[in-house]
Formats: sequence, structure tokens, C-alpha cells
Amino acid sequence: MMLRHLTSIKIRKKMKAVSSIIDTGALVRNMRQIRKMAPNSKLLAVVKANAYGHGLYPVAAALKDDADAFAVSRIEEALSLRTQGITKPIVLLEGFFNADDVDLVSRYDLYTAVHDLYQVRAIEQAKIQKPVHCWVQVDIGMHRLGSGSIEEITEIKRRLEASENTIKPLGLISHLSVADTPSEREYNSIQQDNFFYFAEKLKFSGDLSLGNSAGICKWPRSHTTWVRPGIIMYGISPFDDKCGGDLGLEPVMTLKASLIAVHHLKKGDKVGYGAGYVASSDTILGVLSAGYGDGYPRTAPNGTPVYLNGRYVPTAGHVCMDMMFVDLGPDSRDQIGDSAVLWGKEVPVETVASRCGTIPYELVCHIMPRVNIEYVAN
Repeated sequence: MMLRHLTSIKIRKKMKAVSSIIDTGALVRNMRQIRKMAPNSKLLAVVKANAYGHGLYPVAAALKDDADAFAVSRIEEALSLRTQGITKPIVLLEGFFNADDVDLVSRYDLYTAVHDLYQVRAIEQAKIQKPVHCWVQVDIGMHRLGSGSIEEITEIKRRLEASENTIKPLGLISHLSVADTPSEREYNSIQQDNFFYFAEKLKFSGDLSLGNSAGICKWPRSHTTWVRPGIIMYGISPFDDKCGGDLGLEPVMTLKASLIAVHHLKKGDKVGYGAGYVASSDTILGVLSAGYGDGYPRTAPNGTPVYLNGRYVPTAGHVCMDMMFVDLGPDSRDQIGDSAVLWGKEVPVETVASRCGTIPYELVCHIMPRVNIEYVAN
């Protein structure tokens, strides 16, 4: 069968394959909105996983006047921030992995979660110049990190308080695992009860940190000394039934691709790997310069919305590594070089995630290194 192409001899627009445009102005406005949600708490801005795909240092730098501290998962992330000039407190949410990391925690003035006796022993035995800030991590029902045993938490607290290598008073930290799950309202209340039981029973007089993004939005009781805005900081909802805009937030990331080819299709023409799309009528097919090699999900089904030239067009066929298809419709006047929004203000990332059967956290965290990152302050 002869392939039908729409070709153009016009001078084409200058194109970029895929761009992730990060609006630091929206980031700052979101942080100020979050402060209104939890006015009596300090804000521990979560910038782990490359700031959820938004850029570790640029996000921290943009928030230097609006965040009270920063939280990361890995010590390498903390050291990167310190060596680039971030001076505010930095918390290691997973603690440290190796005993010799305690020296780095001390030298770079980091805060560390402590979730087991190995970490306690490492702190006790460390030869360090300055004592370290410790937040005891308690398991209140997620069963991820920390102990749920009153005896073990008592032992951890006793030994850390007895050590010359720790700054007193100790903090207490935990995580709400179902604050975003309406069907688990009772279990969420139980988790909060458990946290405050440990805090009161063991007389923790230092800082407390419980509320995550969903807790900030919905559970005022979790607004302790510190709350930890994560996904909401980036303008994305932690709830399945809402988008960030419903919470008064703005999307920080806009993912864009370019239209690089167009083809005439006849009814019945098959598109892409595995013939994943069959034209139901004569139409015009567009090829966009983004694929799963850039972080756009291969699981996106036919009909996932893309915003192009003031309207929504549906994806068509399987997403390729470097490209994807959209059905432009029979009346398309789109030109090669036109820019398409894959997610952002016009197409909430929550919508794309829902179509793909995943969560928006995964999508923004999967932006690949070859994607062009642009920072703007609108």
C-alpha cells in the first residue's frame, strides 16, 4: 500500500524535541498557599528524587526564602545541596545507610532520621567533631521504616539521649500512609493516635513531624512542629479525585513536544507498533517528538489528551521510545514545528496518570536526562 504523506517545503520552525518547563514563580506561590494551609507549622520542603523530577538545586534555590528546611532521601542529595550553597537545615528522611556516613552528617550539619538500632550504634561509636540532629522514626502503621514497638523506641531514645554525639532534645517523625485514601479514614485516625501516643508516652520534647501533602490538605491534627509538603509543592494533588487546581495550586512543570510529521490516513489504516490504533474514518495523523525514552508513559491508552493549537487531540497507538502519535482530525491545519503540551496547565498530569493507571508522582519523577529543562519565573 502506498503511504500518504503531508509534506511541506516551507521553512520549518525551530524545534526542540522535548522540553520540561519549570515555573519557579508557580513553585513559590504554591509554597505560600501551603503555608496558609498549615499556618502554625514550619515547612520542610521535600526535594527528594531530583525534586520530583523538577531539579534538585534549582527548586531549593527558588524556595530559599519560603521553605524553612529541605528534606531528601539520600545523603548524596543533601551533600549536593550543601556544596551548592544551600544553608538551611536538610533532613535525611531515610537516615543514613552506612556507619561512616555519620561523619558526613556531622560535617555538613544535616538532620537524620534514626529508624533502627544499627543507626543508633553507628552514632554512638562515631568519632565526630560536632553532634548530630536526630529525629527518631516511629512506625505508626505503614510498616516501612521505624519500629512500632514501644520497648524498641524507648531503647532508641534512651541511647541517643545518653550519647554525646547527639543534639538534644530529639525529634520524632513518622509518615501517614492513608491520609489520601477516603476509605481508610478510620485507619488514618488510628495512625495519628499512634504518633501522639509515642510522643506523649515517651515524653518527646523536641520537634515533631507528621503531616505529609495529604495531611496538610485534609488532616489539621497532623500539623505538628514541621509539615512536609511534597507533591503539592509542585502543584499536583495527592488525591485521586482532585487536581492541583482544586486545591488552589498551580502546576510547576509543563512537558512539551514538537509536531515533527503529519500523514493522511484513510479509514481502516493501522498505526504504530502492533497496529495499536485503527483509523475509524479518514483523518490526519500527527507524530510528536516524545516517547517513553523521555518519560512519557508507554501505558498511555488511545485517547489520552494532548493540547495542541488551542484544542485537545487524542493519542493514537502505542507510545514509541522517541515518538508518539496523535489523531489531529480531518480538518487539521497543524504545521510541523507546532508545540504540543503533554501535561501542564492545559492537561493536568493527574489526568494523564489516571488514564495510564498510575500516579502523577511516577510521571514527573520519570523525566529522563535527555529532556531539555527550562526554568522560568512567571
